[in-house]
Amino acid sequence: MKLAFIIDPIHQLDPCHDTSVALMEAAQILGHEVWVTQVNLLSVVEGKAWAVLQRVELVPIHLVEGRWVAANPWYQLSDRFFASLETMDAVFMRTDPPVNDSYLYATYILDYIDQNKTLVVNNPNGIRGANEKMYALQFTKAIPETIVSADKQFIQQFVEAKGAAVLKPLGNKAGEGILILQSGDRNFNSIIELSTLQGKVPVMVQTYLPQAKQGDKRIILLNGEPIGALNRLSNGIDFRNNMATGGTVAQTEITPTEYEICTQIAKRLRQDGLIFVGIDVIGGYLTEVNVTSPTGIREIDRLDGTRLGHQVIQWIEQTLNKNTEFRVENSQSITGELGLAT
Repeated sequence: MKLAFIIDPIHQLDPCHDTSVALMEAAQILGHEVWVTQVNLLSVVEGKAWAVLQRVELVPIHLVEGRWVAANPWYQLSDRFFASLETMDAVFMRTDPPVNDSYLYATYILDYIDQNKTLVVNNPNGIRGANEKMYALQFTKAIPETIVSADKQFIQQFVEAKGAAVLKPLGNKAGEGILILQSGDRNFNSIIELSTLQGKVPVMVQTYLPQAKQGDKRIILLNGEPIGALNRLSNGIDFRNNMATGGTVAQTEITPTEYEICTQIAKRLRQDGLIFVGIDVIGGYLTEVNVTSPTGIREIDRLDGTRLGHQVIQWIEQTLNKNTEFRVENSQSITGELGLAT
């Protein structure tokens, strides 16, 4: 297969951490061509999505005394080629949030890929409709008590009723801007004013879950089925458990309650074309559904001895083989087809 990955600039990625690299590496090991591009290199030409693409050759990382170790350099890029994305068997949208104008426009361009020819992971319409905070609200039996509002008085009433709550900006990632709200805090008004841009932008406010001190579990789902999990723990200085804020990770298992949460959301994920997803669970409650560029594969593989990237690529293989209309008819290398050196 020929697989394209829309990523942030490759030199900015960490091969020992980034799930995008794990997926690309797995594809290469399984014998497939791996191509990369960026959102600013996408175009629409004659009603079809095109991109400036580069073939990438990766040096796989190795586990040494419990740590991933990468070569230096760990990748090599080919010359650039401008080609239709329908020359690919699958396209992975793996650009990190925020979901800003640039990100949204990229999803609009990806709408011009015929998914009868090329599978897009995740579906661009599904990504647009699945704000990673708001999407969880539809699963009312799985989430903690939650409100979304820009109204300071309404938020204050909620916090006073609960005693403590967690405020989350709707568009951030990696724990950015998450704050603990407590009844009687003298800074309360300022916190809400800053977070809501003076009442102009809504925020999510969830009742504080004391179980967060035992960790924030990330569960990876593939086509609605859980395939692995890890527990993220605060470093003791910051209350947030996110890896990006200095949190550590620990091996964990998926509980029956968490399997039930996965079952509750699986059908909707499939309907929305959200194939590769990471959900966050605290104390048996669903708190977020991550659909843009969910991470955690490298850490799960290191802790559990798994190869989740291989599972994802093998699922792509099986899906495309089951439905031959997804297959690109011409299997020649892109450089011999529509590719034009730039």
